[in-house]
Amino acid sequence: MKVQASSSLANVRYEIRGRLARRAQELERMGFEITSLNIGNPGAFGFRTPETMRIAMIENMRAAEGYCHQKGIFPAREAVVMQQQSRGVLDVTAEDVFIGNGVSELIDLVLRALLERGDEVLVPSPDYPLWSAAVNLNGGKAVHYPCRPERGFEPDPTEIARLVNPRTRAIVVINPNNPTGAVYRRDTLEGLARLAERHNLVVFADEIYDGMTYDGAEFIPMATVATGSLCATFSGLSKVYRACGYRVGWVSFSGVRAEAGDYLQGLELLSSLRLCSNALGQWAVQTALGGYQSIQDLVSPGGRLYESRKAVIEAVARSRFLELEAPRGAMYAFLRVRDGSLPGFDDQSFALELLEQKHVLVAPGSSFNTPYCNHFRITLLPPPETLESVFARIEEQLDTMAERDQASPGSLRVVQ
Repeated sequence: MKVQASSSLANVRYEIRGRLARRAQELERMGFEITSLNIGNPGAFGFRTPETMRIAMIENMRAAEGYCHQKGIFPAREAVVMQQQSRGVLDVTAEDVFIGNGVSELIDLVLRALLERGDEVLVPSPDYPLWSAAVNLNGGKAVHYPCRPERGFEPDPTEIARLVNPRTRAIVVINPNNPTGAVYRRDTLEGLARLAERHNLVVFADEIYDGMTYDGAEFIPMATVATGSLCATFSGLSKVYRACGYRVGWVSFSGVRAEAGDYLQGLELLSSLRLCSNALGQWAVQTALGGYQSIQDLVSPGGRLYESRKAVIEAVARSRFLELEAPRGAMYAFLRVRDGSLPGFDDQSFALELLEQKHVLVAPGSSFNTPYCNHFRITLLPPPETLESVFARIEEQLDTMAERDQASPGSLRVVQ
């Protein structure tokens, strides 16, 4: 008997680790060296977790051998409270904080505790596809609101309001944004907050890149403006603290909680069912949040991330084909093929050709639930010299495609 996949997976996509990534692994087993720019994994590019965090875990290893509280160890939760209070979010206590095995697990848990079948969640387009997948897996419907390139990838609250209906339960706000690198202005965030208040929506603020901004871009915590509704703020150790493998994330609840008791109790029940999250990694949280913020060295002029971002911006400026809304935050560039430069361009086909011919792995823009297919995402994590080499190969591939289009207009051959 054929074993079928569950029908609940029908609308679930996570192409960042999908078909292209599997093909890249096949090519590596054949002996080819692949430059993988599809995932924001700092450790793969030589970034180290701060030493103080490693020492904190070593010194507390004995305390991490047993299960901890289902919400997480108190020092970690209290450190999150202190960070939020330093940002002006004063109504958070340790009881409002849940530690998870990365933000990914918490996204699943908060949606599972909230949604009835058919409920809708407003999710940005482009999005981090885990949000859309988790909504669908938990019986809901992801309704994508546009973050248009011509607006610098910032959403328009007035436009979003037209998508709200009686089944809408929540809105997801990803800031600083993955995949676009947008950092939202205060008026945008305030507009989203007022929308949530009017329609009694839960605000899910994904702020995992909160410490990564460039050239004076101001990160404004959503919880400081979403005070009239229930606001869940997500962050963790993976990106800012370069500790993806520790699998430590957190969500803190603020704002209006008077009528959210049943929901939060349900979330604690789900947290109890998985017993607890990785206890050892939690001992790094207090040191991470309370210690020296080395990420600022990396995103300032002369720092590794800043200089890699600069290399990408300069490479795009030299390109015959590419455009870029310069990322103001996070660790990605969301590149666009200039209108009219390659008629019939398709991001999926391009990504496969680039992998097969130039051994560079990128994430097609449509992987992030966009209605258009003329973008692709790369990470800013490689050093500038690697990115310069990568863009030379990208330009060569785009040149090849342009020559082929001139020879046979409208065709785009997919290399198998």
